[in-house]
Amino acid sequence: MAKGNIIQVKGLVKTYSKVNVVDGISFEVKKGEIFGILGPNGAGKTTTLEMIEGLRPIDDGEIKVAGINVNEDKNGVKSVIGVQLQASSFFDYLSLEELLILFGNLYNQKIDPDEILDEVELTEKKKSYIKTLSGGQKQRFSIASALVNKPKVLFLDEPTTGLDPQARRHLWDLIKKIREKGMTVVITTHYMDEAEVLCDRVAIMDHGYIIAMGTPENLIKNLLNKGFKKPKIEQLANLEDVFLNLTGHALREE
Repeated sequence: MAKGNIIQVKGLVKTYSKVNVVDGISFEVKKGEIFGILGPNGAGKTTTLEMIEGLRPIDDGEIKVAGINVNEDKNGVKSVIGVQLQASSFFDYLSLEELLILFGNLYNQKIDPDEILDEVELTEKKKSYIKTLSGGQKQRFSIASALVNKPKVLFLDEPTTGLDPQARRHLWDLIKKIREKGMTVVITTHYMDEAEVLCDRVAIMDHGYIIAMGTPENLIKNLLNKGFKKPKIEQLANLEDVFLNLTGHALREE
């Protein structure tokens, strides 16, 4: 694996009904960066993530995560990653504290649930059940559960879908704090403003291919250099800024 890269993907292919939904893509993710995979529905984003995570068989190509070959050692890969899925299910009648202890036992690790819940600002909810949480709290707990094994890479699949602006911005701050502690984060999102704020680099996928990759700034600059112009003047604020200015940035949680 190249020095400084924690994920290396070479010639990755996934085929369904003789159609390549992921078609020979290659890319690297650097240690300690937030890397975004963007694309419309059906582009192959989630399938790519699931193959990297060892959750879906690889039809062709090679993936290494922290030096571990996914084809050869799926359990080894799962021991060094944390995964927050688009939709997560938890036991209804275990508290957040009990759930984290359970997950720690599954990894054969004794964990401090208070420390993990504090990291995602849910300490006051440690005796609560999942069903009593707001949407933003559920997403933060889903991330907490992915941090139990102290992963080297955290995968987030559409983490802010369905959240209100306050909860969404709050989750952005949480993701930045996780990266500041040295963890690598790989994120898929449909929100281009989210990718622009969070990601150091992004890969844009369509029809199973990576069609562009780079920093958000350089991709925007390349587009402008082609002569691209918006049909209207870009304002210094948008409607979300108005909303947050009027209602505040504080989380609205019960």
